Amino acid sequence: MFVTNLEKDFYDVIQRSRCLLLVNFDVDAICACRILQQLFKNDHMIYTLVPVRGIQDMINAFDENCEEIKNVVMINCGGTLDLVELLRPDESVVFFILDSHRPYDLCNIYSENQIRILGKSDEDNEIPEYNDIFRDDSSDEEDASGESENENEDRQNKRRRLNEEDLLKRSERRKWVENRATILFNYLQYSYYGKSSAIVIFEMAWNMSKDNIDMVWWAIVGSTEQFILSKVESRIAILEEGTLQAHVSRLTHRQGVDADKQQQQQSVVKVTYDKDLQLALYRHWTVEASLKYSMSTAVSLRLWSIRGEQRLKEVLAEMGLPLVQSRQLFRAMDLTFRQEFRQMVEKLAGKYNVNSIIGTSFTLQYGYRFKYCSSDMVYAMLALLNSSTKDRQSQRCFLDALDCLSRTKKDVLESGIEKAKLMLHNIFKTAQSILEAKQVKNFGSFLYLNVPEGNIDNYLFAHPYPLIMLAQFALKAYVNSSRNRRASEWPLVASAIFNVEERLCLLVGIPPVCEDQPRSLFGKAFEQAAKNKNCYIEADYFDSTIIRLKIEERPKFLDALAALLA
Repeated sequence: MFVTNLEKDFYDVIQRSRCLLLVNFDVDAICACRILQQLFKNDHMIYTLVPVRGIQDMINAFDENCEEIKNVVMINCGGTLDLVELLRPDESVVFFILDSHRPYDLCNIYSENQIRILGKSDEDNEIPEYNDIFRDDSSDEEDASGESENENEDRQNKRRRLNEEDLLKRSERRKWVENRATILFNYLQYSYYGKSSAIVIFEMAWNMSKDNIDMVWWAIVGSTEQFILSKVESRIAILEEGTLQAHVSRLTHRQGVDADKQQQQQSVVKVTYDKDLQLALYRHWTVEASLKYSMSTAVSLRLWSIRGEQRLKEVLAEMGLPLVQSRQLFRAMDLTFRQEFRQMVEKLAGKYNVNSIIGTSFTLQYGYRFKYCSSDMVYAMLALLNSSTKDRQSQRCFLDALDCLSRTKKDVLESGIEKAKLMLHNIFKTAQSILEAKQVKNFGSFLYLNVPEGNIDNYLFAHPYPLIMLAQFALKAYVNSSRNRRASEWPLVASAIFNVEERLCLLVGIPPVCEDQPRSLFGKAFEQAAKNKNCYIEADYFDSTIIRLKIEERPKFLDALAALLA
């Protein structure tokens, strides 16, 4: 069931006892979690926080922490799964689902009380009617107890088969089953993302009059992640940006009015919304590196090629930016160049077809040295989340990403930014080697790339998000440089080594470039292809377009996928 009054039907309910907070490993979920933590802290609430990477993690976390727990809050996890069937909880346990993954599982939607989905149902996605999906068959069988016991059993069965009423019921049921299958297919065939969970929680805090400038900043970061990773269409991202800007203006005004009442350290927190360049980490990097490793400029200027590198130098020269300046950190550049950098880029954007980097962004400033835009935070958090190794536990990475949102943990954020630079550099270099070697293969109905086994950066692409970013970059680059007019209509599947010892690989599927609505059919397609070829896939991620597969089964799986999508 959907819960629209979050204050009354969610927050007031979980205040009564300790709750379990299960949070997915993504930036939006962490931002939503941070807002909730702030609310819990203000209201002296007790909770247990457990980060979960996948479905098995979620099951284990629930089993280990379910004692004396009556309320479970699930952030960006669980919404697409039948939780009652999967977790088998006591009837007294209530699950509150805040999940941006779509489509929701229908059992969760039609649960009377135990499963409560926070927020409204999506307007653009029709939820099937209850009677079209669920049916009580107890009335289908007629009671035949009135028949004479002495009648021959064969004759009785024959008469039942020929009974018109019985035949009609069977026919009706068959039609209902066929109709149900069609409705379910139409409802479940695409996987996509809905509204940012951080924004949903922030709006709840706003309705409760408990919001502040930090909370709106965390909501901004959560929303920015959806935009950077192309989880939502650009139209929705722009609308959300406008709404958040209004909240920033309101809270900034309130902060100014209450300045005398506030402590000095709080009064210097400032969130601004202004024109900005969509260049990755450029304030914390060199201009040359930022231009080279930002996806939009790298694709438009074809920077993976030798000619592209030459073109980048031409752009810098035409901007009037000396190479010496462009190769030192942005903050170390001459003041004149720093102040005029945006105008320099804007003048040449049309000529070099990089208009997409001209946009707007939110920036947080705290004191004189703490100044970061929302995309800086997203890249830093993504890099920290995906930096787990054998020596570095994933839970530690999660907590570091959570600490990024704290203004007092600048060292963690700076560490994240350095890791993000390395991540973007490695993504570019890997994409460059794949494109130069023409390793993006055409399977007819989709494109496919594989990160070579000997790649030094394999540890990075064992994580879903870096692999998704690589796939998005490679697909856009392929389409940009391809002579085939249909290239923009093809989706892409990317694969990388997940675990060498277990011989497992990671597969992700991304929608075609021409689709402004980023809806992916790969979730169901992966499932069906595995079924057709009898392959075992580990669909352990909350995003169904990400799976794990045995390396030796990959060729036949891809063949089955190609046949299915042909």
